Amino acid sequence: MEQNLGNTQFFKVAVDNEENAKQVLEVIYEALMERGYNPVNQIVGYIMSGDPTYITSHKGARSLIMKVERDELVEEMLKTYIRYHDWPGSDYD
Repeated sequence: MEQNLGNTQFFKVAVDNEENAKQVLEVIYEALMERGYNPVNQIVGYIMSGDPTYITSHKGARSLIMKVERDELVEEMLKTYIRYHDWPGSDYD
């Protein structure tokens, strides 16, 4: 199958999932901290590999993170980063 690399693809995550991803990340982060893990390293490991064993089962964090698509987690983190750095033209208030 030949790909057309001349066109830009659009990707949009459903709006109702945005708050869910944010809440899940908050719970996961807290659970990892409580267990003494580096949350950034563990979450990145999960997102890159899809392997849920990067996430502790403490507070149901592992089963919770598997309910959210990895691309939704990445989108939420990127939007937060953009908001924090106040990039011009961003509409993520």
